Amino acid sequence: MNTKILLAASLVAVFTMGFYAEDAVAFAQYMGNVGSEGETGSYTLEEALEIQRRRIEAAEANPASGSGTPYLDASGVVGASVIAGAVFGGIAGAFFIRGRSGKYAAMGRG
Repeated sequence: MNTKILLAASLVAVFTMGFYAEDAVAFAQYMGNVGSEGETGSYTLEEALEIQRRRIEAAEANPASGSGTPYLDASGVVGASVIAGAVFGGIAGAFFIRGRSGKYAAMGRG
């Protein structure tokens, strides 16, 4: 009986998500300058390429600025990975040490 209820609830959830997913429409990054009436403005593909070329030139002219991602900062990618590894590694180590002794530890193993 529980499997039938679980299957029915899963189907209802899938169909509900499918029904509401119609409302969320994803657009491409380049759409031009779209006005409030849906008309496309003067922002053409050539203008978009020119803006991207200027961004690349500005990044090459200032190599010290980088991409803006602080890899070695504590709030950056590597720093956050090290902190998360230390926290979860410490928890795993505590579980490992506690698991070697206690009521349910195998005889002769510590």
